[in-house]
Parts: sequence; structure tokens; C-alpha cells
Amino acid sequence: MGTARRQFTEEFKREAVGLLASSGRPLSQIAQELGIAASRLRAWRNKDDGRHAGSPWRSNTQAVIPHAGADLVAENARLRRENERLRTEREILKKTLQIFSEAPR
Repeated sequence: MGTARRQFTEEFKREAVGLLASSGRPLSQIAQELGIAASRLRAWRNKDDGRHAGSPWRSNTQAVIPHAGADLVAENARLRRENERLRTEREILKKTLQIFSEAPR
């Protein structure tokens, strides 16, 4: 017969879209890491009620390497943002692993 459709929680969808918006990486790369089709992630992003509307397909921002006399407060803030982004990515990957390691119903 047919294959059962995979179900994703709203939380997983929100976090996947959030990762897409904050990571600056290509949609296809994130979808592959999460084990979902790129078209599915794109649909979730487009349905996201405009919260991340206008987010680029691929961000042009890169980590800034501080100059010798750079403002330490700004560098600290940048590192805190990056740290939070990495925590979010790790949590999404943990939840993905948990979802896919559950026995089928």
C-alpha cells in the first residue's frame, strides 16, 4: 500500500524556520541537515505569518574579525548572538534525532 506521511510538530516547524532565518546558510543545506525536503521547509517559511518575512535565501553577512582596537563590548555582543544561534541549532538537531529515533506507530 502507501507509505505513511511523516508528521512534524508546530514547535519543530517554528524552530526549523527560525534556524533558516538566523543561520545565514542555504535553505537546501538546512533541510538536508534536518532530514526534510527543501520544498517542505520553504513552505513552512512562506507560511510563517510574516514573522521572518523578507528573510534572504542566503545571507551575505559573515562573522566579523575584530581589528586590534575593536570595541570589546560590540565583539562580546556578537559572540553572544552567535552562541545563542548555535544553541538553537543544537536543540533543533537534538529534537530531530529524538523524532527519528522513535519507534513507528
